[in-house]
Amino acid sequence: MQNSTRLDLSLIKESIEPGARVLDLGCGSGELLYDLFTEKQVQGHGVEIQVELITACVEKGVPVIHADLDEGLGDYPDQSFDYVVLSHTLQTVHHPHFILKEMLRVGRTGFVSVPNFGYWRVRSQLFFRGHMPKTKTLPFEWFNTPNIHLLTIRDFMRFCQKENIIILDRYYFARNRRIGLPRSWLANFFAETVVFIIQRGGDDEISAAATREPVVSGGARDDSQNENK
Repeated sequence: MQNSTRLDLSLIKESIEPGARVLDLGCGSGELLYDLFTEKQVQGHGVEIQVELITACVEKGVPVIHADLDEGLGDYPDQSFDYVVLSHTLQTVHHPHFILKEMLRVGRTGFVSVPNFGYWRVRSQLFFRGHMPKTKTLPFEWFNTPNIHLLTIRDFMRFCQKENIIILDRYYFARNRRIGLPRSWLANFFAETVVFIIQRGGDDEISAAATREPVVSGGARDDSQNENK
């Protein structure tokens, strides 16, 4: 599900270059793509599984394909998009490892935004109240939530390190504003939502990662290759 007032979507929209090729996985009602089409004249489309959201996309004139992300992106050739967006969708798929590999196969750069299950309000509800937490980014009850693979910022950074995925930049949000946190262990506690900008790694890419400019200026410098806190 997507909402154009979400700060993570605003950052992603600002980060994408005019005329780029964009694939939005789990595009919801198509609001991000609609803004990108009208403001930046991008090319591309969305992928969505819920019929009512596909209808909303069509009403906006946003190209959308009905598909299940857990079945992969086999219809797309390698590196066919400049940017692939996975916004508040990773935690809802059955095979997150598979879809991350697929998004980096078909796209040069990926945007992954997720709610942080390590956020202090989530921790406090579990610790003091003893029940599954509910927040603005995790608004569901345990019995009707679409979120089946909840994760923390630390979890994702360790995953990227293990899978040779380069984190070019990351941005933290809490209480409807962007926050600056110098270390990942602080972000893991205080950030409610995070946007990771990622690329597929390789021997040459890893060796050049230290000198590569981030896709977007002003984010947190990536220390995921060296920090496991």
